Amino acid sequence: MKTTLKTTLLSLALLLVASPVFAATQRADHSGLLVWLFLGFCGLIVVAQLVPAVLVMFGIVKAVASPKEVSGKA
Repeated sequence: MKTTLKTTLLSLALLLVASPVFAATQRADHSGLLVWLFLGFCGLIVVAQLVPAVLVMFGIVKAVASPKEVSGKA
């Protein structure tokens, strides 16, 4: 009897905790096409800034990793 009661109460508690999840049926942002185009444009700007930064980083790593030239003057 105790086990059945505990199982029933636990199942009921889990069901009550999970029930608000099913209440939201619609999207909450209401964003239109212009908002998504703006965000896409912002993403393009970020990517356009990352490409030269990565190229500069590779150039610096290449310069540091290359062997040093020894000058003939002492």
